Amino acid sequence: MPYAPAEGARLWYEETGTGHPILFIHEFGADHREWEDQVRSFSREYRCVTYAARGYPPSDVPTDPRLYGQDYAVKDAVAVLRHLGIPRAHIVGLSMGGFAALLFGIRHPGMAVSLVPAGAGSGSPRQEQAEFRAACQARGDKLIAQGWPGELAEETGNGPTRIQLRKKDPRGWAAYMERLAEHSGQGTGLTMKHYQGERDSIFDWEAELRRMQVPTLLAVGDEDGPCIETNIWLKSVLPNAGLWMCPRTGHAINLEEPAAFNREVAAFLSTVERGRWSLDATG
Repeated sequence: MPYAPAEGARLWYEETGTGHPILFIHEFGADHREWEDQVRSFSREYRCVTYAARGYPPSDVPTDPRLYGQDYAVKDAVAVLRHLGIPRAHIVGLSMGGFAALLFGIRHPGMAVSLVPAGAGSGSPRQEQAEFRAACQARGDKLIAQGWPGELAEETGNGPTRIQLRKKDPRGWAAYMERLAEHSGQGTGLTMKHYQGERDSIFDWEAELRRMQVPTLLAVGDEDGPCIETNIWLKSVLPNAGLWMCPRTGHAINLEEPAAFNREVAAFLSTVERGRWSLDATG
C-alpha cells in the first residue's frame, strides 16, 4: 500500500488520473472512499488524490491523544501533497475536511489553487460552541469504549442531516453504513475528542479570512442546519468566494447529489483555471 509520511503517522493515499491535481479531504463520518463518485468523474481530466486521515485505517491510528487535532489535519494534507511532489492543488473537503480546507487556505495559500469547503461549520456559531464541544467529548469517549457497529452507527446514519441520503439513495446509504461500521473506534474517538471537540470556531478566523484571496466555492445543503449560518457568514467575509446551496440536501452533499456536486465543482474549477473567477478579472 502507498503511504505518505506525516508527523506521528503514515497516511494511506490513492491517486487516479492525470492532469491538474485535486486533493480530496474526507469528513469525520466517512473516509477516503466517500469520494468515489468524484474520483470517477474528475479523474478523466484531473489527477485525483484521496487519503485516509490519521485514525482511519489503512492509515495509522496513533494512540497518543496529542497526535490529533486541527493542526495535524492541515499538516497531513500538506504532507500528502509534498510526498507526491505536488506544489499546488485544488483542495476539496467535506465537513471536517471542509474545515481543514479553509484552514489550509489560511496557512498555505500558495499551495491552494482553489478551495471547495463543503458542509463546513458544525459547532462554529458561538452560542452553540460549548454544547458542541461537550457533546464531542462524550461521543469520543463512547466511540473509544464501544466502537462503531450498532448504536452509534445507526444514530449517525439516521440523524437529521443524514437521513436525506437514506431517502434518496437507499443503496448508497447502505454502502455508507457498511463503511462507517469499519472505522476504528479508537481513531475516530480520539479524532472526535481532540479535533472536532477542540478545534477553533470558524468565526475566530475572521481577520485571516478577510485577507484570504484563494478562489473559494462554499457548498452546503439547505437541510444541513448546523452549517447554514456559518456558510452565509463565510460568504460575507471571504473576498473571493461564491456560495452554492443545494436544495433538499443534508450534510453529505457529495454523496446525496453527486451529479450536481460534480457539475458545480467542475464549473468552478474551470472558471478558476481560466482566470475568470475573481470579480475584477479582465481581458
